Amino acid sequence: MEISQQNANPIMNRTYHKWFSANLHRNMEMLVFGHAGRAVLFFPTRMARFYDYENWGIVDALKDKLENGELQLFCVDSIDSESFYNHWVHPVTRIERHLQYEQYILTEVLPVMQTENKGEYFEVAGCSMGAYHAINLAMKHPTLFKKVISMSGRYDLTQQIEDFKDLFDGYRDENIYFNMPLQFMANMEDESVLNTIKKMEIIMAVGETDPFITSNRNFSHLLSAKGIAHQLYIWDNYAHRPRYWKQMVHLYL
Repeated sequence: MEISQQNANPIMNRTYHKWFSANLHRNMEMLVFGHAGRAVLFFPTRMARFYDYENWGIVDALKDKLENGELQLFCVDSIDSESFYNHWVHPVTRIERHLQYEQYILTEVLPVMQTENKGEYFEVAGCSMGAYHAINLAMKHPTLFKKVISMSGRYDLTQQIEDFKDLFDGYRDENIYFNMPLQFMANMEDESVLNTIKKMEIIMAVGETDPFITSNRNFSHLLSAKGIAHQLYIWDNYAHRPRYWKQMVHLYL
């Protein structure tokens, strides 16, 4: 594993990681900000990169918490262009590639987080497509996370919403079903799983004119029907931009 310390800000630790993923059969990169505190796995937006949150000023919006040791941010890379947005391959291949990515997160990234942080639990967050990744992972593996924060998310990728198409072109199978939170959570009856989810802090935020607001409201209603406490914050206007996410992370992370 390649690790390098790169501190433009000498107080706020910044560490670059790169290694060959056994699950994905390719090099993967990650940036870690901060030295202690709550360990947050931070998924990027649609087909974005591990460095985009830094470039957009979103990491800097958390500077005080990072410098004070309240928060440690693990910004992972995306392979959405090889999975959900790889329209050149069959939907079966798309979801299988996503499942390989999930195993990369679970068996490669989380151990690095544990080594770097030494904390007792993880949190998970994301914006836009990253919000989908955060909610999906947290609902599927609730024993791993104490908190999930999703900003401007979409929770069923099989639904066409305005210009956002069904990412599986009408194809459906079990793997797709069990990775669409609006679908599999609707039929979740296992009390032990539901009770574990109920222990998590769940925060969702979305703009009132965001195309995904209905997805957020539907997921909120679903959680309420299951007796799962959560917060849904509706922001003014579209709020699907980095300038809004900078404000959201400061409030919710």
